[in-house]
Amino acid sequence: MNKIIIILSAIALLAIWGCAPPGDEAGRIVTKEREPAMTVNLEDLQIEGELGDFEVSWDVANPEEYVRIFRLTLRSPVAKTPPKFSLSWEAPSVDIYGFWTPRVSLDKADFWSGFTSRAARYAPVYALYDTADRNRMTFACSDALRSVDIGAYWIEEGARFKSSLTFFAERSPAISEYSIEIRIDTRPVPYWEALAGVSRWWAAKEDYKPAPVPDAARQPLYSTWYSFYQNITVDEVVEQCRLASGLGMKAVIVDDGWQTLDSARGYAFTGDWLPERTPDMKGFVNRVHDLGMKFVLWYSLSLVGEKSRNFERFKGKYLWVWTGQGASVLDPRFPEVREFIIGTYEKAVREWDLDGFKLDFIGMFRPDENTVFEATGGRDFASVDEAVDRLMTDIMARLRAIKPEIMIEFRQPYIGPLMRKYGNMFRATDCPNMALVNRVRTTDIRLLCGETAAHSDMFIWDAGDPVETAALQILNIIFAVPQVSVKLNEVPREHHKMIAFWLGYWRDNREVLLDGAFEPHNPSANYPLIVARKGGRMIAGVYNDVVVPVSADGIERIDIINAKGTATVVLDLKRGLGEVEIKTFNCLGEEQPTASKSLPGGVHKISVPLSGLLSITKR
Repeated sequence: MNKIIIILSAIALLAIWGCAPPGDEAGRIVTKEREPAMTVNLEDLQIEGELGDFEVSWDVANPEEYVRIFRLTLRSPVAKTPPKFSLSWEAPSVDIYGFWTPRVSLDKADFWSGFTSRAARYAPVYALYDTADRNRMTFACSDALRSVDIGAYWIEEGARFKSSLTFFAERSPAISEYSIEIRIDTRPVPYWEALAGVSRWWAAKEDYKPAPVPDAARQPLYSTWYSFYQNITVDEVVEQCRLASGLGMKAVIVDDGWQTLDSARGYAFTGDWLPERTPDMKGFVNRVHDLGMKFVLWYSLSLVGEKSRNFERFKGKYLWVWTGQGASVLDPRFPEVREFIIGTYEKAVREWDLDGFKLDFIGMFRPDENTVFEATGGRDFASVDEAVDRLMTDIMARLRAIKPEIMIEFRQPYIGPLMRKYGNMFRATDCPNMALVNRVRTTDIRLLCGETAAHSDMFIWDAGDPVETAALQILNIIFAVPQVSVKLNEVPREHHKMIAFWLGYWRDNREVLLDGAFEPHNPSANYPLIVARKGGRMIAGVYNDVVVPVSADGIERIDIINAKGTATVVLDLKRGLGEVEIKTFNCLGEEQPTASKSLPGGVHKISVPLSGLLSITKR
């Protein structure tokens, strides 16, 4: 056996600073400026694995204070199957309260929650933070294509954290060289700033350059999924689009069900992409365009059903069988498979004048225990991951050649840096009628997605809901792009009025909500307070009874969205605002009695209707 542990004795200590200077205006706990709270001794950083003939070399860069990038390279004289190996280090568990990962979960307190990242699953990043939302340590990996296991685990003996990344746990094709970068950020900044730094680091890499985002991808839209499921009727969908257009929605996503008469919710008939249920697709698209809306169509990217005409055509060119759904997963390592997929989308854009695609099930492109990792037998790639990258890169390039502003939606968990290269809309994964879950998922996406448009899961509610309860579906995702999926002709009149008010508010304030500095507080409590700031504006969404801290510096207008169960909000003004005009609105947009008054520094309790809005403007 050639199992080794490499100690990087040449690398100096890295201090992890977790303290902000005194007088922090966000009300955070503070200690002496630049006082080290804990240290990580990188002499103890370890590589463990059976490396065989692979030799290890390191480079270290320090692009800014408290940020280090370690470049690890493995080389072998001849191409060999890459070894499974882990990179790990330990640090004292000082002032760590919670963790953040891109994993789809409401749990941000159980430190035994590692995850696996790859091109179409999550992103290789892990963050630890303190009780004041300050970054303690955020580490990320440059390899967002291949499978990487990531975790930070608490060790009882000595009360320490062990952070680790494991590479090549899955079998992979032979290589002669492999290089990765590990970025470790210990800056005493809010955790959201540390994550934004990781997002920018990825986006600056040529292989991860994000796709441009058309304005239509940043507008509210209508989705047919929860309102129709697979039972799509063209006239009914067009009627919903007519109503949606009147409410300011600029696109429709026609989801699963347009292509087949089967409504069993499986995928046995998927793969032919003939509009059996909507035979005049061009006419359908034209009717939606006449309403001033874009038309986005759903496809399952990777699946061919066993009852489709194309199933026999691709026999021998599948990765594995999804037995519970009666479908198989195409192998993108075959050039004819890639051409079939891309050609299908090109034909649809040209013949039907589509504006975009909702591409589902990209995460199914993965090997199993029977996968042969060789570029033989008609395959031009040995690696499934590299073939997926080629497929998705070509899809975006060829579709943009036809329509430069093509819209491509991906669903969580495929929201990593490579996916930003392939698409321009990231949607929260399914959580119908779960406002809190939708808030957490859209927030998780926004923390990493940069300028890529973050979309809510399409939301739905019961027509019998009180209007204030129905409004929570919108208010919980107000910092993302709304996707509506209720039948607009079946909701009560006041629901309709509520949608009009809040979507109108969203459109009027989009630049702040989507593009402002984004501050989602207290992840371990599922973000009870979210703030966006831009150009003298501050918008806060309040989801529990928490105090909203406000610094008066440069603030001209403050909007507080009351998305909780009590009809008051509490502001803590670090300095007085002086003379202000105060307005409140209920969830229907009806203005309540207003007042002009002086707001000195200190704590202020103000009445705000349930699911309503408080707006404070400096005179």
